[in-house]
Amino acid sequence: MSELVRLNKYLSQIGFCSRRQADKYIEQNRIKVDGKLPELGQKVLPGVELTFDGKQINQQKEERIYMLFNKPKGIVCTTDTRVEKNNIIDYINFPKRIFPIGRLDKMSEGLIMLTNDGEIVNKILRVENKHEKEYLVKVNQPITADFINKMENGVKILDTITQPCQLKRISKTEFKIVLQQGLNRQIRRMCEALGYQVIALQRIRIMHFKLDMPVGKYRLLNKDEIKFMKEQINS
Repeated sequence: MSELVRLNKYLSQIGFCSRRQADKYIEQNRIKVDGKLPELGQKVLPGVELTFDGKQINQQKEERIYMLFNKPKGIVCTTDTRVEKNNIIDYINFPKRIFPIGRLDKMSEGLIMLTNDGEIVNKILRVENKHEKEYLVKVNQPITADFINKMENGVKILDTITQPCQLKRISKTEFKIVLQQGLNRQIRRMCEALGYQVIALQRIRIMHFKLDMPVGKYRLLNKDEIKFMKEQINS
């Protein structure tokens, strides 16, 4: 006999979206269960009738997709194709439903992962799992030792102090930074708090995956990469 499952978890299990995105869709009244609007945290039986914007949701688990994409500037990391013209889903135009893991803001570029495996999203994004993300950043004035010290040891933004991080100056106005957390526009806000403006920002690594494709192109992970990634996030 099937057991009741939280609706957001079930939607992630069947590859429709992540749990976090499912909660947003439920709040936006875009999901219906047996023709009725559900509540946050509601549990359902697998196989229940589900619709999204009035269209039936396919509940057959699809082959898992794991993709690396070199996002160009100007592309928005949203799955809501109704709102943004330059959204990541329409830009990639992949034949199967996928969604981004995390975000890169509109004017940033570089590596982002996409998948249809909703269960893996939280494992990668959880700060306590300490998965690294590395960025190449250019700012509008010379980088000082004081700037490096403050960036590495924590900057007050968004009513919190950022976690310690690694920073390496590579030119007069460029540096690489490795983060384990992902606050909204974190690097830009950190720099602004210290009187700097970000001129260019590119993510060049997520965990052990390095940026290895041209701007605007994607590639799918191979079996060995998927196996290693799952070992890393489950360790």
